[in-house]
Amino acid sequence: MNYTMETIEAWLDRFTEVIEQNKQVLSDLDTPIGDGDHGNNMARGVKAYQEAKEKKAPESIADVFKTMAMAMISKVGGASGPLYGSAFMAMAQASKAYETLDTAELAAVLEAGALGIKKRGKAELEEKTMLDVWWPCVEELKENQLTEEKITAYVHHTKELVAKKGRASYLGERAIGHIDPGAQSSGYLFETLIK
Repeated sequence: MNYTMETIEAWLDRFTEVIEQNKQVLSDLDTPIGDGDHGNNMARGVKAYQEAKEKKAPESIADVFKTMAMAMISKVGGASGPLYGSAFMAMAQASKAYETLDTAELAAVLEAGALGIKKRGKAELEEKTMLDVWWPCVEELKENQLTEEKITAYVHHTKELVAKKGRASYLGERAIGHIDPGAQSSGYLFETLIK
């Protein structure tokens, strides 16, 4: 599959819709282990992305990712804004040389995003963060094996983990049994990509 700037925009437009539709779900997931505002924060971020895009149309794939990065950094509170912002900024850097992306190139761009999250959040795998979805999804994408079932499984896997980062880490074992909200919103990002 070849991803053009239009394809990437269509993906992030769909992501915007899914975040809007599920903002209550995300905030409900965030309530027992965080501040309860992940859904509203993410909805603000994707709305800012749409507004920025209308004001100044992106001219390249890298531009699209940069527009999303800036919207996330400026509008999304908590840890999610800087983490998503770092991911999309790294993706903008990684896609600079491309006018279109094939699946392997897109996987490499998303891997740069995952590394951006890892670096910014100082996170490792199995720490109940969005990285627990990004990392395995990128690996599956490299092999052209990413499916909705696998994405759901990675999101649900965070339920079993003890949080080592963020507000949820204060709960220790009590965070077990709850899906990480950042992992769920990341799940939406990858689901809308494969759709």
